[in-house]
Amino acid sequence: MPQEDRSLPLASPDAELPKLSVVIPMLNEAAGIETALAALQPLRESGVEIIVVDGGSTDESVALATPLADTLLTSAPGRAQQMNLGAERARSAALLFLHADTRLPEGACKLISQSLSTNCWGRFDIHLEGKSRWLPLVSILMNLRSQLSGIATGDQGMFLRRASFEAVGGFPEQPLMEDIELSKRLKALSPPACLRTKVISSGRRWDQFGAWKTICLMWRLRYRYWRGVSATQLAKEYRNAR
Repeated sequence: MPQEDRSLPLASPDAELPKLSVVIPMLNEAAGIETALAALQPLRESGVEIIVVDGGSTDESVALATPLADTLLTSAPGRAQQMNLGAERARSAALLFLHADTRLPEGACKLISQSLSTNCWGRFDIHLEGKSRWLPLVSILMNLRSQLSGIATGDQGMFLRRASFEAVGGFPEQPLMEDIELSKRLKALSPPACLRTKVISSGRRWDQFGAWKTICLMWRLRYRYWRGVSATQLAKEYRNAR
């Protein structure tokens, strides 16, 4: 079982270091990245570090994000690689991995700090926002599945102690299910803090490809991953299905 140093404080005694580092992977998010980062500026002003890691955008994402982030990094494409690079450059003892199309609830920083005082990691409940009338049901099912399994997905705003992240080796650099695999490894350290407060995430994937088609696809992929099919193979199937 991985071991961690639970004595590590959530915030450094050095007042110049951030109390939380938010890592945001990005790829061709010009349509929404400016709005997403603008919403984080009050946190940034309060001492939260914002790190954006671009995976090779070909639109205006980088230009739009640069003035609204403390650090903008460039990485090879791949969400796991991007988030690992962001964590490597982060300066806080507490990390939050946030998708570019996910918005935090009010008081998120305080909720994270309180949770990490007793748990080494956690996540928020999620509310999917979009056109499909099925999205409220999808949100309920996602939250229930996560509550029962102790497995979080990236769009739920996963947060954790830096020591815990390092203890399990960070995100596995695989093309799909990196959040599922990280959750499994973190469960060996402690159960997650499952916050009922909701992040709001875009339902664009469900709107674009159809709610039930997307639900069936994701459940099938997760089941096959549980049965041992490689993430590389599943990523190919995911791309073909889309």
